[in-house]
Amino acid sequence: MNNTYNIAAVALFSAWFYPASVAAAAIDWNGFIAQGLIQAPDSGFVNSSGDISAELTELGLNSRLRLAPAWHLSGQLVYLDGGNRYPRGLRLDYLFLDWYFYNSTDLQANLYLGRIKNQHWLYSSTRDVPFTRPSIVLPQSVYFDAFRDIAVGSDGMALQARHYNNLGDFTFNWSLGTTPVSTQQSELLLGGVIDGKLKMNFDHQASLYWQPQLSRFSFGIVLLDSNFSYSATETEPFFAADFTVSRVMLNMRYQLEKWEFSSEIQQERLQIDGFFAPLFRQDQLGQGGYVMAQYRHSAQLRWFAMLDYSVANKDDRRGQLLNENSGGTVPAYFAYQQSVAGGLSYDISSSLRLSAEIHWVEGAGRLSPVILPDVVTNRHKYWQLYAAQLTYRF
Repeated sequence: MNNTYNIAAVALFSAWFYPASVAAAAIDWNGFIAQGLIQAPDSGFVNSSGDISAELTELGLNSRLRLAPAWHLSGQLVYLDGGNRYPRGLRLDYLFLDWYFYNSTDLQANLYLGRIKNQHWLYSSTRDVPFTRPSIVLPQSVYFDAFRDIAVGSDGMALQARHYNNLGDFTFNWSLGTTPVSTQQSELLLGGVIDGKLKMNFDHQASLYWQPQLSRFSFGIVLLDSNFSYSATETEPFFAADFTVSRVMLNMRYQLEKWEFSSEIQQERLQIDGFFAPLFRQDQLGQGGYVMAQYRHSAQLRWFAMLDYSVANKDDRRGQLLNENSGGTVPAYFAYQQSVAGGLSYDISSSLRLSAEIHWVEGAGRLSPVILPDVVTNRHKYWQLYAAQLTYRF
């Protein structure tokens, strides 16, 4: 985070040397306040009791500062309380310098430096603001909540290039960085009984989007490669480890006047070296994806329906091997998670929205923690999720 603040300080200082100084620069401020009620009985998705909870709080303030015609500084600070979904508290989602370094009739390019935003997935750049999400809880096969802070962005650099020709619009994104992993985040991913520290070594992503000319379709491919290391303490029963996550994603979106259809499918490779034993090694391919339909009934009312599916190991889709290899301690339904969801949102005004949704879920494969699953709290194969949220933006 210190590097991010250093970059921001340099950007602000350098702005004094441009004709449009900071004092005269244009600055835009926006924000949001969202509060709701959420319940996930028979699971630990929100809390261990399954009771109705007010842990559906999102507060955010973002700004964009114009330093010069081709230079901008953007940042967002948020406070989140999502129960077991992600760590509660204040965080800096992003703070980056945006350099619009090339502009022609058919090609535009930007370079981003600092705590950059993830612009690779369909909803990765909009998931941080309630008003711009298609649902309160996004499909967990792709937008796993326990991974939220790591997936939103990273400290490093990114490049975006947009090209237009007779085949359509092409957008290429590339990024390289790392994200600090807090103790709470480590426990959500690995398990609450760890004493060591999890560190992200790098996150490398690239994506390409194509919208054919005069078409309502858009298509995309995303490649991700990231590595984590775990430093164990001498007193815990676990060992030093390396975790490597590689993902290939394909997505599609089809937009009409009132309808929008979107889908993302992914295959993810998880490699574990160590942790359970010094020579332990696991290498498996998981798969998942969702299909979502949105319908704008009127200017105020919008409906959505979604199917979501994920498996931790494509060669053990129903979890038989997981159950056997754990000596029967981990139920088979921890190997997958599939759900059907539906909901609506109503814009009371241009700045006030009420949303509500329900998810019917089978399996616990996307419930945290991942490596050391909580088989006591998540002892039900079938569970539901109910959520309602009121959002105000300014």
